[in-house]
Amino acid sequence: MANGGWSKDQLRSYSFDVDQIPRLKVDDSRVDQLISHGQPVVITDSRLVESALKWNLDYLRSNIGDGIFNVYESPNHLFKYYDEKKLDKKLPGSNGPFRPPTKRLEMKFDEFYDFMKKTTERDKRIYLQQGLNDTVGQNIVRDFLQFNWKWVRGQQIRNNWGPQTSNLLLISQEGNVTPCHYDEQENFFAQVGGYKRVILFPPSQFDCLYPYPVYHPHDRQSQVNFENPDYKQFPKFRDVRGLESVVGPGDVLYLPSYWFHHFETLINGGTATSITFWYKAAAAEQIVRPFKPQQKMVIMRNIEKMVLEALGSEEELIPFMESLVLGRYSSDLRTVKS
Repeated sequence: MANGGWSKDQLRSYSFDVDQIPRLKVDDSRVDQLISHGQPVVITDSRLVESALKWNLDYLRSNIGDGIFNVYESPNHLFKYYDEKKLDKKLPGSNGPFRPPTKRLEMKFDEFYDFMKKTTERDKRIYLQQGLNDTVGQNIVRDFLQFNWKWVRGQQIRNNWGPQTSNLLLISQEGNVTPCHYDEQENFFAQVGGYKRVILFPPSQFDCLYPYPVYHPHDRQSQVNFENPDYKQFPKFRDVRGLESVVGPGDVLYLPSYWFHHFETLINGGTATSITFWYKAAAAEQIVRPFKPQQKMVIMRNIEKMVLEALGSEEELIPFMESLVLGRYSSDLRTVKS
């Protein structure tokens, strides 16, 4: 294959243009500069998860222990996140309850292993997404302790990030897609096995990606179907432009908070295994204007949450926001008419 293990025919096709995410060695001074400015970069030779590069399905089956793992099942290749805490809310304009696009299963790793080995016999896809915890076996703990914590903690301190919140183990079937969304934490996304394509969009393209309202179970997810975009409903999506890269074993992607991201495990590329390193974002020490796009996203989220809490009803939120904005702050009304 081309590109050291993959070829372009393993990538899905989309309607928008993309540029390349910078790809730099860990000792390149530009790495620290990009991270400090909240800009994505693919980092090579960091040895962050070198001790986990042997974590294939067989090794994990033998060593990960008897704990219970969260495994999501989908009728297709899409694994769109939803907030289980919001499933009981009635959505404005809906005829019935929200139907999750995937189903969360709980199983031991042996069962997951068997599912993965029999995928050709099943009409559904699966995706393991589990925080690493104290139920794992001793060999996994030993590998975990040998991660390059000195480097990653150095980044945490240098950038004034808050505490680390979790390490998530991700094991995906070939062809699986995690649709476009954003997170509110800083993330080092370390690829352990196989290949994943990532497409990023900066916070400045918020209005082109149409995220769901905060009350929706798909909060923080883009409403746009990348494979068949509805330009009538989402006209600004025509203006979107992404940054992309394919990450392979040993690569680490710095994924800044509030950057939209879309992940896909390569078609016909086998299983892909990844580990995330999540950190609370740095607290703003002082107000500096003009605000950055990330800060504006925080403000918008907080306004939505505050208004929703005050109204106490999702049904009232939409007409309230329309009354607040339409005809008063529309793009064709740059100045208030006398």
